[in-house]
Amino acid sequence: MEYRDIIFEPGAVARLILNRPRYHNAQPPRMVEEMDDAFGRAVADPDTRIVILSGAGAHFSAGHDLGTPDSIADREERGITREPESRYRSARAYWYEASMRWRNLPIPTIAMVHGYCIYGGWIFASSMDFVFAADNALFLPSHTQYFTAPWDLGARRAKEILYEGRFITAQEAREYGFVNRLFPAEDLERETLAYANRVAETPRFGNRQVKFSINNQQDGMGFTTFADSAYQTYFINSIVRDDPLVGPNGERRMAGVAHAKELLKRGTPATPLAHPG
Repeated sequence: MEYRDIIFEPGAVARLILNRPRYHNAQPPRMVEEMDDAFGRAVADPDTRIVILSGAGAHFSAGHDLGTPDSIADREERGITREPESRYRSARAYWYEASMRWRNLPIPTIAMVHGYCIYGGWIFASSMDFVFAADNALFLPSHTQYFTAPWDLGARRAKEILYEGRFITAQEAREYGFVNRLFPAEDLERETLAYANRVAETPRFGNRQVKFSINNQQDGMGFTTFADSAYQTYFINSIVRDDPLVGPNGERRMAGVAHAKELLKRGTPATPLAHPG
C-alpha cells in the first residue's frame, strides 16, 4: 500500500508517524486504513519489537477530519454518506474496530504525544499500550467511537472533565494515569526512543504474553463489552442534531472544541506550562 497520510519506518523500534501537519494530523478514513496496514506490517516483521506512534508538525492529532477537501473526496470515494447505516458502518470500522485491533496488537506500542491530542487523537493514544507526552501537550477527550475515558481516567474524573468539556494539561493527564511519562518537549523523542530501545532488547513473545494477560484481565472486568456498548450509545448520540458535539459537517463538534479552547484561555481550571499554538 502506498501511504499518503502516514510515514512508516520499519525496524526493531518501528515508527508510525501521522503525516498531515497542514491539518494538524486530522484523521480521514484513509489515514486509519494506512495505519492499520502499517501496524500489520510491524506485527508480520519478526524483527520488530515495539512501535512508536507520533505526529508530524506541531501537534499529535487534532482529531477527526470533519471537512477538508481531501477528506470529503476520500469519503466520497469510499461511498460514505450521511445516511445512518453508512455512518454507522464507517464510524465503527474506521474508529472503533481499528482501535480495538491496535489495542490487541501482539507487540508493545507507545503513543508519543505533543501539542494537541483532541477527540480522535485521544482514541489513537488510548489504543496504544502507554502514552509518553511532552509537558506542553493538551488532551481533549469526548464521548467518541472508541470511548475509553472512564477506564483511562476513572469514572468520576471522566464525568467531571466530559461534562465541562475542557482540555486536560499534560500534568493532569499524568496525575490521572492516562500519561505514563512526562518530559520537556525538547526531550520527548530522545527519551521515548531510549525506552523503546530498552524494550526492543526484551523477548518479543514474552511481551506478547504479558500484554495478552493484562488485556484479558481488563476484558474480564468488562472492557470490550463496555466499549462496544458505548459505541452504540455514541452512534445514537451522533444522529441527534441538537447535541452540542455532533451535527452536520461537524459544526457543533467544532463548537465544542472552541468551548474547550475558551476555557483554556481563562485558565480553567488549570493553566498549562505552555500553549502549543
